[in-house]
Formats: sequence, structure tokens, C-alpha cells
Amino acid sequence: MNLDWLNEQGLDRLPEFLTALLIGLLIGLERERNPTAKAGLRTFALVALTGAASALLADVFAAPSILAVTLGAVAIMMIAAYYHRQDDTPVDDPGTTTVAAIVTCYLLGAMAMTGYARLAVMMAIVVTVLLYFKAELGGAARKLERRDLVSILQFAVVTFVVLPLLPDQAFGPYGALNPRHIWSMVVLISGVSLAGYVALRLVGAEHGAILLGLLGGLVSSTATTLAYSRYAKRDSNLTGLAVTVISTANLVLLVRLTVFAAVVAPGTLAILAPVLAMALVAGMAAYAYGRRRDNAGLELTTPNISNPAELHIALSFAAMYAAVLLLSAWLADLVGSIGVYMVALVSGLTDVDAITLSSLRLYGLGTLSGYQLTLAVVLALSANAAFKLGIVRVVGGAVLFRRCVPVLAAVVTGAAIGLAVFA
Repeated sequence: MNLDWLNEQGLDRLPEFLTALLIGLLIGLERERNPTAKAGLRTFALVALTGAASALLADVFAAPSILAVTLGAVAIMMIAAYYHRQDDTPVDDPGTTTVAAIVTCYLLGAMAMTGYARLAVMMAIVVTVLLYFKAELGGAARKLERRDLVSILQFAVVTFVVLPLLPDQAFGPYGALNPRHIWSMVVLISGVSLAGYVALRLVGAEHGAILLGLLGGLVSSTATTLAYSRYAKRDSNLTGLAVTVISTANLVLLVRLTVFAAVVAPGTLAILAPVLAMALVAGMAAYAYGRRRDNAGLELTTPNISNPAELHIALSFAAMYAAVLLLSAWLADLVGSIGVYMVALVSGLTDVDAITLSSLRLYGLGTLSGYQLTLAVVLALSANAAFKLGIVRVVGGAVLFRRCVPVLAAVVTGAAIGLAVFA
């Protein structure tokens, strides 16, 4: 095939034009379904092709102003079309969204022509999703309270303002304290927990106990265990529901720890992931065997869990993580890995995240081996399970305790077996 002839005719740029056309058709297809929109399939396709052609001409003539002029012309025409609508035209869509979509479509078409075709297609899909799920997104926003939005903004500050400003160097004894690394762990924990919290607020209690447990485990398995122990104590009819939510939340904790290991120290997955998987399978089997009733008819209640992205919670975790990291490094130097195991047992009583992340950090520094890291996590899990069973017994009563013991005991036993087999 004579590629030189294609280049001479300009047809070597045809794939980019086709990509731009598909972007316009994708976004336009969604707008075509909206009876109040004054731009549909053909308009969006033409606008995307206009963006691609403008980008090509701007490159050929070395005149970037061509893009700005044509973009302005497209925007003015769309605004004028809405401004001069007839009196009987529905006013559900004042045109702002469609005009913004037109401008975006133009720019995505231009991106497709300038070497960013894959990114442009991905963004086009995102734009289409945003347009199509207008009602769902609006309903979700209305379900969030002011304090939730404030906490989301706080998470944005924690992630995009504070983190880049912190120094990326080791301080303190043993070089164990790296401010940016410590804060990145805060961002990781807050991000995962915030996602579960927002989902829990949006979904509510009407979608089932297992989903409540899944989301509660993402936010805080300890808080979820405490909340549903109280519900079961208040109303014995909620015991079955409490068992389901508590069991699910504590099984999700194992998945959560695996994700943290994959993000922070992927090299540990070869040892840690099979151990956590064994614990997960054992816990699921124990729950399935012990389930005696269907909870579908029981009243569901969303646990009252504070937003994990609030600044005081983030600062508390940063202080806890730094203390565990420093104490683990000191004891590891003083008495070897036994010191880390002691810290794991003590800190694991209330929180597994801090000791897991600090152990992953020490593994990265070469202070701990893979086996020592895994053993520390298993010890922390065991201490945490014992602490939660204490909460269940004291707060929820003997019946709930007997129902929850098999699942949490199976998790610990499965982790121990996994440690012996895989590590």
C-alpha cells in the first residue's frame, strides 16, 4: 500500500477525524433524547468535526487563534439558538448544559486531532454519563448535608493543597518519619473511607443488610460493629440483621487491607494477599454455615458514622500512624521483630489500618521481611477481632455474641492457617 500517496492527500489524518466524529455522535446521541435540547446527533457530530478541522488548520498555519475564533463562533451560535426560542418551547432545559456540552465536544474533537485521541474518547464517555444521569446526580447531591459537602472540600484540601506542600524526606530517629509519606497514608485512608461514607449516605438503608455491611466496612468496621450491637441490644428482632452487617463489615476489612498493600507496597501481595484471602474465605464459610434466618423483612437502620474526611479525624490518624511507625522502628531496632509484634497486638485492638500501613512502610525501608510483615498484620487482625467481640458482648449481649463469634474466629483461624501455609 502506497502510504506516501495517503500522506500527500492528507488521508493519514482520517482516523483522527473518525474519532472526533464518533465523539460527537456519542454525546449527541444522549442530547437527541432530550426534547428540550436544541442540539442533537447531527449538530454534535458537526461540532466535533469542526473542532478537529480547526485543530488541523491551526497546526498547518501555525495559528492557534483559529481554534479560539471557531470555538467562539460555535458558542455564540448555540447561545443565540436558545435566546431566540419560540414561546411554546419547553423551558426545562434553559440551554446552559447543552451549550457547555457543545463547547466540550468541540474541544474533544480538537484533542482527537492533536494526538490525544484516547484521552478524548475517555472524556467523551464521562461527558455522556454526566449528561444522561442528570436526575440521579441531582438526587445524590440533595441527599448530602452541608457538613458532608464541607468534609468533601476538606478532603480536597488534604489531598491537593496540604500533600504537595509537605517535604518528601526522612526525619526523626531511624529516618522513620517522612511528612509527605505520612500524609499520603492519611489521604489513602480518608479517600477509601470517604467513598464508603458518601455511598452509605446516598444509598441509605433500603438496599439490604449486606450492602450496609459492605459500605460500613469501607468506612469503619469498628464503628459499624458498635452501632449494630446497640441496635441488637435495643431490639432483639434486629439480631439477625446485626449479625449480617457486622460480619460483612469485618470481612470487607480484609479486602480493604489488601487494597492498601497493593497501593503502598505491591511487592508484599505475593505473601500477604493469600493469607488475607484465606481469612476471607474462612469467614464467609462460617457466616454461610451459621446463617439461620432471612433478614429481608427486618427493619434496616443506617449506622451513625462520622465523616472520615473531617480534618480532626485526618490529623488524629496522622498522629497515630506516625506514633506507631516510630514505635515500631524503635522496638524493631531494640528487640527485633518481636517489638513490631508487640505494637501490632496493642495498636490492633482499636485500629488495624495504622499498624498495617506502618508495617508496609517498614517493609519498604527493609526493616521487616515479608513474613514479619504478614505476621504483624495477622496479630493486629487477631487483636482487633478480640476487641470487637468484646464490644459485641458488652454492648450487644450474649445472643449476638454467640452469633458473631464463629465468623470472627474463622477469620483469625483462616489468617493463621494462611500464614502457616503461604508465608
